[in-house]
Amino acid sequence: MSDSEAEGTKISTEPVDNAWSMKIPTFKQEDNPHGMVEESSFATLFPKYRERYLKEVWPLVEQCLEEHHLKAELDLMEGSMVVKTSRKTWDPYIIIKARDMIKLMARSVPFEQAKRVLQDDIGCDIIKIGNLVHKKEKFVKRRQRLIGPNGATLKSIELLTDCYVLVQGNTVSALGPYKGLQQVRDIVLETMNNVHPIYNIKALMIKRELMKDPRLANEDWSRFLPKFKNKNISKRKQPKVKKQKKEYTPFPPSQPESKVDKQLASGEYFLNQEQKQAKRNQERSEKQKEAAKRQDERRNKDFVPPTEEPSSSKRKNVEDSASSSSKVDVKALKAKLIKANKKARS
Repeated sequence: MSDSEAEGTKISTEPVDNAWSMKIPTFKQEDNPHGMVEESSFATLFPKYRERYLKEVWPLVEQCLEEHHLKAELDLMEGSMVVKTSRKTWDPYIIIKARDMIKLMARSVPFEQAKRVLQDDIGCDIIKIGNLVHKKEKFVKRRQRLIGPNGATLKSIELLTDCYVLVQGNTVSALGPYKGLQQVRDIVLETMNNVHPIYNIKALMIKRELMKDPRLANEDWSRFLPKFKNKNISKRKQPKVKKQKKEYTPFPPSQPESKVDKQLASGEYFLNQEQKQAKRNQERSEKQKEAAKRQDERRNKDFVPPTEEPSSSKRKNVEDSASSSSKVDVKALKAKLIKANKKARS
């Protein structure tokens, strides 16, 4: 900045609520009247299939860089592009912008889009996605998911972020404003981590609508945004019998009883060798008797006659006799009792 502008403006050191709303002052030729002290240069390689296109547009590249007092060289033998500063170059950062431009052109970005990076409010970002997914099949599917059917997903990302996005091989090249570049990087990385880009696209659309309402400027927007839930279930086979976890106790488990402790508790420790042998023989004989008893029961099981139920006719006769016996003639029984009392009196 010039001395007159520096006197009029004061540099604030207080914290900023929204850094995106700040206006960065433009860097003019009057701010650096003496130019550059040393010459700076950057070179980058390009693939063989880009040679024909670069050869056609190289006069336009030289003309574009000449406006910023830069020199450009194209070496078709080595397959490289070089940008250099000259004695007339006054912007110290324009060489970095020119380096980014030739990098984008080497990655199949057309010249009409790549030259936009020379502007102050435009930047570029090259996102490497080759190492984010190990399996090649998954990598191809997720990269195609980022492009979408007929490039619809990629086009919607460009419209929402105001960036030019190109998916090429193992990289994604983005060109646009710095806030949009940050959003593009988040979408690309989450897509390669198995989050569908439609969730982020929907969130950007909702945020764009919420920004129009001044009443929601100081409120939390998380309740309006979609929440992604991962529904992928683990394909690992679950065990049939799962061990239930015991309740946590801070005390260690009690020490298990040793063989000597068990012998002391049963009194076997104080027996001599003959008594121990006799006790073992007795336990063995009892086990053999129990086993022989079970064996006999299993053998005689086939010879035990089953319990037969009475036939239907016999069952009816038994029921009729039971019902007749249950029925009592009260009048005859009363007369019989009166007769017996008379005999007893006489």
